Amino acid sequence: MNAAQVLNGLALGSLLMVLSSGLAMIYGLRGVANFAHGALYMSGAYIAYSVSDRMSFGAAIIIVPLALAVIGVVLELCFFRPLQHRSHIELGLITFGLALIVERVVILVWGEKTLRVVPPEFLQGTSTVFGVEYPSYRLAIIVIALALAAGLILWLRLSTVGLHIRAASQDIETASIMGINVDKVSLIVVSLGSALAGLAGTLAAPYIALDPGMGNAFLITVLIVVVVGGIGSIAGAMIAGMGLGLIQTLSTVWSPSFAVLVPYLALTIVLLWRPTGLAGKRIS
Repeated sequence: MNAAQVLNGLALGSLLMVLSSGLAMIYGLRGVANFAHGALYMSGAYIAYSVSDRMSFGAAIIIVPLALAVIGVVLELCFFRPLQHRSHIELGLITFGLALIVERVVILVWGEKTLRVVPPEFLQGTSTVFGVEYPSYRLAIIVIALALAAGLILWLRLSTVGLHIRAASQDIETASIMGINVDKVSLIVVSLGSALAGLAGTLAAPYIALDPGMGNAFLITVLIVVVVGGIGSIAGAMIAGMGLGLIQTLSTVWSPSFAVLVPYLALTIVLLWRPTGLAGKRIS
């Protein structure tokens, strides 16, 4: 094990952290396992490819999360809110169907071939970290993800909207009785969660190859991260995402076959030891 391998684990963990925090927010408030979250991540990556090609990657970092936030508003107003009294299984199946539709749309627009996004010119080289040369763009992913995590936690803890989100995630009916506009809170949460999926896709675009199956590949791992961290806990999802990224990357060096099993082993161990996850069920 060397510094480069640890940094690779941090880079993967950073992507998992950004992606899983959005899913944890939505589940914590709506109680919906949003199986379309991986498709949102994938579409974010493909939109980033087009925006980068026509404008710049810097523009993609801004435009893609905003575009995905709009999609989140559509999800909330057209699906989650009208169907909020239906069973969670039914809503989960609907989001699964939406994921299949998004995947087909991506194939129709961009095709099935593998695509790549070029990172900004100033991040195309390497930087010296802990005595090793490491790709600058991957370092940027780590820095952006950690800054985003800190900002999101502070916002949830210190802002009025964050207080309302945490209250509604504990008991949405009581929060409504106390005067909190739960519909507004839910709209913010779903749009923000979708925006985070878009940001994760944008950050991943120059890091990994783009293909229509990339969302499904990440979705299973992200669902495991959310459960291990504690369903509905953003802080738990962030910690679990970073930890799982590190463990999986480092175990790949030792045994690639074993690395594939790491997420499932982590899920089994945590559910046996602490069924509510590392942080329990809450938005924090």
